[in-house]
Amino acid sequence: MKRLFSILAIAGIMAFGTINANTNANTNTTVNTVVSLTQEDDAAPAEEATFHQELKKRFIEGGAGFMGIVLLCLILGLAIAIERIIFLNLSTSNTKKLTQNVEDALASGGVDAAKEICRDTKGPVASIFYQGLDRVDEGLEQVEKAVVSYGGVQMGQLEKNVSWIALFIALAPMLGFMGTVIGMISAFDKIEAAGDMNPSLVAGGIKIALLTTVFGLVVAIILQIFYNYIIAKIDSIVNDMEDASITLMDLLIRHKK
Repeated sequence: MKRLFSILAIAGIMAFGTINANTNANTNTTVNTVVSLTQEDDAAPAEEATFHQELKKRFIEGGAGFMGIVLLCLILGLAIAIERIIFLNLSTSNTKKLTQNVEDALASGGVDAAKEICRDTKGPVASIFYQGLDRVDEGLEQVEKAVVSYGGVQMGQLEKNVSWIALFIALAPMLGFMGTVIGMISAFDKIEAAGDMNPSLVAGGIKIALLTTVFGLVVAIILQIFYNYIIAKIDSIVNDMEDASITLMDLLIRHKK
């Protein structure tokens, strides 16, 4: 009986030990898997952050003086560009639909009904229509003058602050080139002070010169893309304004008849 209990006890201990061994093995495997996944997850953001870290490193190496001014040009230029894009998109309207509504209003309710349509519609084309309709009683010649004059006012509002973007486009590479010149002067000063043409003496100055040039050109390229889009958008709206002005005169002539 005692031998039976001893055998059962030994068997239980061996079984428990095997279970513990398997549990520990599974636990170690799970832990290793989790650690590996964690390391992979940690490695992924590190790879993603490499570009930003490199950009930040190069920006600092370029020097706070000129690089800060170049960055300020980028920030101000983008702020003005975004504001202009939003304004131009809000100024864009369906000219054909507005013209048709004005023509229907003239036919059914007269000038006052057409003016009400223009008053309720946003955009420079509707404003030009309203100014022309408001002077119908003074004659078609006065209507044409009002349309031309107010069209110039609307064009000025569309082009507001766009010249600042052009300034930043020209200023950013110029600052970069100035940083290049200063970096080269610094390199030659080090050569003169050392009295020896050692590459390690001039490497820092040349690197700063190249970095300022690169960042200045990058800023100019980014702002140039926004500038061209804004100019194209303004030209499109101005063409709609001119076409709508001619259409308005034709509608008023037919209405008078």
